[in-house]
Amino acid sequence: MPRLSIVEPKDAIGDAARVLAAAPINIYKGLAAHPEVFAAFVAFSKALAHSHALTAPERELVALRTAEVRHCEYCVAAHTKISSGAGLDAARALAARRGVASNPKEQELLDFTSAVLMKNGHVTDAELAAFRAAGYDDKAVIEVIGGITAMTFTNLYNHVHQTVLDFPPVPAV
Repeated sequence: MPRLSIVEPKDAIGDAARVLAAAPINIYKGLAAHPEVFAAFVAFSKALAHSHALTAPERELVALRTAEVRHCEYCVAAHTKISSGAGLDAARALAARRGVASNPKEQELLDFTSAVLMKNGHVTDAELAAFRAAGYDDKAVIEVIGGITAMTFTNLYNHVHQTVLDFPPVPAV
């Protein structure tokens, strides 16, 4: 049961009303209770979605790995569903949550994401060099950090709020 206020789409105003009309999901209903933070989160998420250093499937790999490491049931379920629209099948999404990819470039993306998460950003020169050697540039580094940041915000919010799952549950890893 949610522990914080929520805003139903019919009661939303401004930008929150537009977002909730398009995506009336429980996390957005909760975040809409703070319009300024919600607007900033939506803008940050849009900026990440329109970036070009990572592909949509790669962004979902980062989201899935982060949600799993941060133990966020809501985000794991949401991004498993979202990732299917980005071209990841259920097996690939489950593997990403475990930190495993089917090709070397994506494996390096998951390894780098895991290193950033586990080391609070204190990656080694070798880890950064390996990420670059896999074909990623500095913009990709920033996008990985941005993706982790957005996911960490939603993970922590969902833990405190106890957001009710409105996506199909997924198997544990």
